[in-house]
Amino acid sequence: MAPRSFSLQTLQRLPYYLDHLRKLETENISSTALADAFGLNDVQVRKDLASVSRQAGQPRKGFERKALIRDIEEVLGYGHVDEAVIVGVGHLGTALSNYKGFSNYGLKIVAGFDKRVQKEERLNDMPVFPVEQMVPMIRRLNTRLGIITVGAESAQEVCDQLVEAGVLAIWNFAPVILQVPEHIIVQNENMASALAVLSHHLRK
Repeated sequence: MAPRSFSLQTLQRLPYYLDHLRKLETENISSTALADAFGLNDVQVRKDLASVSRQAGQPRKGFERKALIRDIEEVLGYGHVDEAVIVGVGHLGTALSNYKGFSNYGLKIVAGFDKRVQKEERLNDMPVFPVEQMVPMIRRLNTRLGIITVGAESAQEVCDQLVEAGVLAIWNFAPVILQVPEHIIVQNENMASALAVLSHHLRK
């Protein structure tokens, strides 16, 4: 069976739905109630749930909550653990590595790499290696996701090494637009860009 495809906007909303559903204790949830919880359009939420759920929402009852949780987790890939490596274990890299909440979303950071490290060190339970060991180590671990938390001046070089090592997805926290082959997906988290949007809104 071919994998289902979803719009980027739907995929971005699903984690919010999932967090909310996990906190509820009711047996059922309607699309209207979920829309009200987030101030969203009821029609849009209904379409999101219909595209994700293998069950049909029932009149006046809605969706069975536990089944809906399972369906969303399946779509988001939370049913299995994706392993990641992080490059740049400074303040931001350390904070991300220490964040326990990633386990709720099926993500485990298994190793770190940093240019200031001369030999293997430990950050809590995570090993941190010199950057020179990055390509062979990632190949050995067969890791598909790389997280970049280095400065802008080093980000593209790190990106190229991750691609060389076989990484297929990159979560980029460096304030730079990375150049990657077509088969690589990059998710950028640019704080300067986000701040620019907020600042522009405040100046209106």
